Amino acid sequence: MSKIVVMRGFLASSIGVSCAVLTLPLASPATAAGPVAGAAVPGSTQSLPLAALTGSRAPEAATERGLAPQTVRSFSLVGVVWDDPAAGLHGHVRIRTRAKGTGRWSGWQELEARNQDHGPDPGSGEGSSRRMRGATAPLWVGASDGVQVSVRADEAGSGETRAPRLPDGLHVELVDPGRAPGEDAPTSPEDLAGPAGPAEVPDAPGADAPDPAVGAGTGAETITSAVEAGLAPLNDMEIPGPWKGPEESRKPGRAAGKDTPTEHTRQAYVAPRPRIVSRSGWGADESLREPDFLYTDTVKAAFVHHTATGNNYTCAQAPSVIRSIYRYHVVSSGWRDIGYNFLVDRCGNIYEGRAGGVEKPVMGAHTLGFNSDTTGIAVIGTYTSTAPTTAAVDAIARLTAWKLGLFGVDPRAKTYLESGGGNLYPKGENVRLNVISGHRDGFATECPGRLLYGELDLIRLKAARYQGR
Repeated sequence: MSKIVVMRGFLASSIGVSCAVLTLPLASPATAAGPVAGAAVPGSTQSLPLAALTGSRAPEAATERGLAPQTVRSFSLVGVVWDDPAAGLHGHVRIRTRAKGTGRWSGWQELEARNQDHGPDPGSGEGSSRRMRGATAPLWVGASDGVQVSVRADEAGSGETRAPRLPDGLHVELVDPGRAPGEDAPTSPEDLAGPAGPAEVPDAPGADAPDPAVGAGTGAETITSAVEAGLAPLNDMEIPGPWKGPEESRKPGRAAGKDTPTEHTRQAYVAPRPRIVSRSGWGADESLREPDFLYTDTVKAAFVHHTATGNNYTCAQAPSVIRSIYRYHVVSSGWRDIGYNFLVDRCGNIYEGRAGGVEKPVMGAHTLGFNSDTTGIAVIGTYTSTAPTTAAVDAIARLTAWKLGLFGVDPRAKTYLESGGGNLYPKGENVRLNVISGHRDGFATECPGRLLYGELDLIRLKAARYQGR
C-alpha cells in the first residue's frame, strides 16, 4: 500500500488579509434587509430526524421511518444519513419534494441506499474518523421548500424471521448550495425550459476586473489548491489550458510534496492540460474542509464514476450541484473534503475536486479500497438508463490523457493496485485492473452506470490518441 503524505496548506497572509478587507462591505439601510443581487450567499444544511412510522412502541423495532410532508427552508439537494458508517441500510429510501415558488409536489423518487462503495478506505485516518456517518447517494432536486421522506426496511428473506433493522440515527439532510458571486438565484426543476444547452462556466476575469471569488465566505486564511500548485493566482476562477510541458509549472512558491509534476513531466507522452474550473471557480467554501492535504505515492489508474444525483440540472447549475455534493460529503457524511478528484458536467466542463493540487497525487475518497495511487473522476448525473453526452466522454478522455501522462501511464494499459478492502477484493490483494476503470471494476456497484461504463473503451482509445500514442 502506498505511503500517505499529509501536507498543511500555507497561509497566504498578506493577500488573504487584503481579501478579508474586501469581503466586509458597509451595509446600508437599503441593502441590510436581504442579499444584494449578485452577492455571495453562504450555503447551509438542515438535518431533520426521521421518526418511526409503524406505530411500534419500541422505536428500534420499527421497519419504517420517515418524515411527514413538511415546509422547510430552501434547499436543492437531499440525502439520508445515519450514525454508523459500517451499518448498511437494507431497504428503500424515497423522497418527495415541493418546488419552491409553485407549491407543486414531485412524485416519489428513490435514493441510492447502497452507497458505501463511495468513501474513504477502511482503516485509513479519514475512514476511521468519528465524524464519519453512513449515507445514501444525494439527489439534486432544484430549489425546493418542502419535503417528505419514507425509509422502509427490506422484507425478511427466505428462512429469516424478521426484516432487517434500519440503522440508528436516521436523518434527512437538506442542502442549500448558497450562491457564488454573480450567480443567478437557485432554480426549481419546473423553471427549466428544457435539456441543458452548451452553457459554459464563465471564463476567468481579466486582470483589471474585480475578482468574483472575493466575498465567497471562504475566509482570509484559505487559498485554493490551484494556488498551492502554483498554477493560478489567488481566487482565480479557472486553471487555464492547454499546457504541454513542465516549464509552466516550475514557478516559485509552490508547496513541496511527493510526486510533484516536475518529476513526471519528462515522460514522452504528456497530453495538453485541459481547461479546469478551479475550486474558487465553482465557489468552494474552503472553511468546510480539513486544512491538511493528503497525498499518495503516484497515480497509476483513474476510476470513472457518476454522482448518481440525477440529470435534472443545467450546465449553468453545475457549480451549485458541486457545492451541494461538497457540503454533503463534508458536513453530512463526515469526510475531510469532497470525495472526487475531478468532476465533469454534461457540457464537458471539468472541475477541480478534492483540494491539494490538480497535478499532484491527491488521496481521494471515491472508490472504497482503491483510493491509493488513483484519481477519481465523476460525471455529474445518473447514467444507468441515460447516455452520457459526447462532450462529457471527450472531457474524461482529455483529462485522463493529461493526468495519467504526468505519471507516465498509458491509458490503454493495465496495472496492479493493492486493495484496501471491499466486497470484491480482500484487503492486501494485488488486483490487475485497467488503467482507466469504472467504479464497478473495484467494487460491486452500479456506478458509473451501465451506459457510462460502456464508453470506457472509447475513452481509453481517445485518451491514448491525445497523448500522441
